Amino acid sequence: MPAIVGLGVAARLAGGKLGAEAARVAALRDRLEEGILGGVPGTAVNGARGSRVPNTSNISFDRVEAESLLIALDLEGIAVSTGSACSSGTLEPSHVLRAMGLSTHRTQNSLRFSLGMFSTDAEVDRVVEVLPRLVEKLRGLTQKPVGARG
Repeated sequence: MPAIVGLGVAARLAGGKLGAEAARVAALRDRLEEGILGGVPGTAVNGARGSRVPNTSNISFDRVEAESLLIALDLEGIAVSTGSACSSGTLEPSHVLRAMGLSTHRTQNSLRFSLGMFSTDAEVDRVVEVLPRLVEKLRGLTQKPVGARG
């Protein structure tokens, strides 16, 4: 019985902080998106920017394979996911991103950034600092040599 009462109190306390926390995380998400879109050419937020969850952003990167960028970010200690949450663990393009009308190419060059209660300004700053260099490097690897055909 005491554990049930304790759970009820914890739920009430957490519920009281929910609005403020959602606003804080949404501000972090918006700051992350602004930093990425402003610092990395050829990027776009997938989906509506208005009414949406505060903790998640899905961004596509032109001419970059999402899996390669995911690995590069992981090596920098930054965790992201490919596609949408509904497609985690599969190599198939996200059915959610396809249903949104995105091309197969765009669904395959998209990363999902998730934030939460423990996410900080410093972590967002680190992503915004590291990402342009990684994207530029990956794009350089996929450019065709001068004079190449096909």
